[in-house]
Amino acid sequence: MNTKQIWVSFLAIATVLFLVATVSADEITYNPMVKVNDQNAYWNTISVVENEKITVQVSFTSAVDDTDVTVEARLDGDKENVDAETSVFDIEDGARYTKTLVIRVPAGLKDKVSDELKLEITVSGKDHETDLEDVTLRVQRESYSIKLQSVTTGTIKAGQVVPVDIVLKNVGYNDLDDLYVTVKISALNAQRSAYFGDLVAIEDHDDDDDADTVSGRIYLEVPYSAKAGVYALEVEASNGDTTVSGVKEVTVSNEFSNGNIVVSGDSLLIVNPTNEVLVYRLVPESQSGLSVSLSQSVVAVPAGSSKTVDVTATSSASGTYNYKVNVFSMNGELLYVVNLTKTIDGSSGSSTSPIVALTIILAIIFVVLLVVLIVLMGKKSEKSEEFGESYY
Repeated sequence: MNTKQIWVSFLAIATVLFLVATVSADEITYNPMVKVNDQNAYWNTISVVENEKITVQVSFTSAVDDTDVTVEARLDGDKENVDAETSVFDIEDGARYTKTLVIRVPAGLKDKVSDELKLEITVSGKDHETDLEDVTLRVQRESYSIKLQSVTTGTIKAGQVVPVDIVLKNVGYNDLDDLYVTVKISALNAQRSAYFGDLVAIEDHDDDDDADTVSGRIYLEVPYSAKAGVYALEVEASNGDTTVSGVKEVTVSNEFSNGNIVVSGDSLLIVNPTNEVLVYRLVPESQSGLSVSLSQSVVAVPAGSSKTVDVTATSSASGTYNYKVNVFSMNGELLYVVNLTKTIDGSSGSSTSPIVALTIILAIIFVVLLVVLIVLMGKKSEKSEEFGESYY
């Protein structure tokens, strides 16, 4: 009796499970087909590459009527998960549907150049949901790839040499030979390059020469004429096979943001805040009726010091005059434009420059000396006549 009851109970439970399975089967789409890059993903092991965008085509026959249906694809990587989803659509029982998605292959393979990657696909609607059989892909690293791990700088001041520390990592399938790195601030025309050596794809922890990561420092000279502000520091690492670049915002400070030339009366004070000798060429530019001269047109300013250039502006007519002094580097680059103003009144308008005044004074002295000489010669002539008369 007990045995009969047990069999009856077993059959009842089996019947319930069968009915549940039957109901569930009615809710699931059937005869699915998944293609990746136009290849049957259930029949083939399909190889994909990190960061590559692949096409996933899902076909199925609907077993029910449903609305607000979507197809979702998911790729679970070592360091990131990526998914894609179609727009909503409606399905009818017995109809065949095909939907296509584009999804990016996640990156982040560590200590290996290839591995398995699971592709999960779910078809879900308002009242039903189906998880299709997972697809196993073979993911590989890109053939040649460099990653900028970090870029750091110290305090950046105009006129100084700034260290830029860079860390690179080989995240590609193959080794990288002869890596070069260039750092630059294009807005300041500042650029330097350095050799960073070779990197292997998979690091040998027992051999320091077989490393997949390298760090180095490049010294970038920031011109003293750089104005204070935020600039784009560009970093590019490359070899014959690949190139990677990045941009980092940096702040440049400059105590002489308005220029290192100070106007003091009729003089220009030129300050050199750098560690090198600076040589300038000064060219005045004046308006009609005004004459401008400089005490020096080429000025060499020693490191950490200053020099003064006197500016003389004269005119025969009174009035207020605006003029400029253009400051060039020795290679012809215009560095600064110093704007000046000179007011000449009636008395100063008729006056002459110091050089002209000195010439006039010397001329007057010459005339006076000439007159004195003539007078002395006249007196000597009179004495000669008197002596002659007494002789005869």
